[in-house]
Amino acid sequence: MEEDKSKSENPLKVNRRHFFSQLSVGIGSLALGSLLIPDLFKGGKGPLASQPLGIPHFAPKAKRVIYLFQSGAPSQLESFDYKPTLNKRMGEDLPESIRNGQRLTGMTSGQDKFPLMPSAAKFAQYGKSGAWVSEFFPHIAKIADEICIVRSMHTEAINHDPAITFFQTGSQQSGRPSMGSWMSYGLGSENQNLPSFVVLTSRGKGNSQGLYSKLWSSGFLDSKHQGVLLRSGKDPVLYLNDPDGLSRSDKRHLLDHVSSLNKIHHVETGDDEIESRIAQYEMAYRMQMSVPDVMDIKKEPESIIKLYGEDSQVPGTYAANCLQARRLAENGVRFIQLYHQGWDQHGNLPNEMAGQAKDVDQASAALILDLKQRGMLEDTLVIWGGEFGRTNYCQGNFDPKNYGRDHHPRAFSIWMAGGGIKPGITYGETDEFGYNIVKNPVHINDFHATIMNNLGLDHEQLIYKYQGRRFRLTDVAGNVVNDILT
Repeated sequence: MEEDKSKSENPLKVNRRHFFSQLSVGIGSLALGSLLIPDLFKGGKGPLASQPLGIPHFAPKAKRVIYLFQSGAPSQLESFDYKPTLNKRMGEDLPESIRNGQRLTGMTSGQDKFPLMPSAAKFAQYGKSGAWVSEFFPHIAKIADEICIVRSMHTEAINHDPAITFFQTGSQQSGRPSMGSWMSYGLGSENQNLPSFVVLTSRGKGNSQGLYSKLWSSGFLDSKHQGVLLRSGKDPVLYLNDPDGLSRSDKRHLLDHVSSLNKIHHVETGDDEIESRIAQYEMAYRMQMSVPDVMDIKKEPESIIKLYGEDSQVPGTYAANCLQARRLAENGVRFIQLYHQGWDQHGNLPNEMAGQAKDVDQASAALILDLKQRGMLEDTLVIWGGEFGRTNYCQGNFDPKNYGRDHHPRAFSIWMAGGGIKPGITYGETDEFGYNIVKNPVHINDFHATIMNNLGLDHEQLIYKYQGRRFRLTDVAGNVVNDILT
């Protein structure tokens, strides 16, 4: 009994056998970590980080994220949330008991009536899952068994700027780090010659809302974690190429001198941002060789061009960006953010949304199929959706041939695929009017927590202390949506 008491009082006192058994486990774990994450022991620690950056909190199901953000908010009623009741009650005023005094935008707050408007598209069920998908998305319908449709997303933001900022940064106010920056901060990069966070933009034919660099900003994190916007055309990154007359060796010589001066300045001031500046100069130098090669889609076979569609050969289109996203993903970019503008259908929705859907339908489905055939879908999380949904009543006068839908934050749809998400399921449910959530609500904080979980990050543990407060992507809320995970 005395021996047992001694052990309990001295937990660090271990015998030789126990020491070597634990040592072997530790060395094995470290060796595995160094293979999976080559720069495992090069990273530092962020404020309040419980472990070196670049190490997941637990085994990840996804290595990377491709976020297909549909800026402007596509209507769930013309995409993935089928509501036949709207056909039966077309033109009737939305019952006040359903609207229940919800806050309205300035575009419909003056309306006396809120006439219900059925979907402009026909719906059918697809795949073994029987998912309801509208005729606007025939290619996505064919991959119904590969995706998880979430019909119960909700947010507090009712206008575009705070809503998209909320989705991208976890806050409706500007200044917070973007989601991609948090992932870069927590997990680091898989390719030292490319940024860990890349942004691509495209524009459809519909009404477009603005996009701002704050959406991919690193906020109060080191600037090396901010998103790098890749442009279409000859120069994907501005000022990346050397000026005429400057050779590669001259550039290396120049950078070495600049780095030595910056290091002296860092010693004098202690400003950590100087180290980030040094790292960015070096990254730009390496990107001069890596970016042009990754962005060159001429090497893609005809079968891939056919899969994504002819637009994939036109720089700056959504299809071209989806193909670029796959190339970036297979080259180790951690977080790839696509923004496609033009989904703000306040008027002429039947024609305008049909055109918008045609822009993205084939390429979105192609990305899933392409990743799957390469064995990458299982560890790549793909997300498709906008910042909020659309009202079930028409905006302005009732006109079945030419109408629009206003913003609706209370219930809307997105879909996800790969990277630890259950395929072929529909999660969440709205009422018969498609207005309120009646089953399994998913808030943006829950959405963020789930993404981080699949990347092996505990959203409550990845924190950064700034101005005396502990910040995280999910702020002070968020629960992992375990029901949609494999």
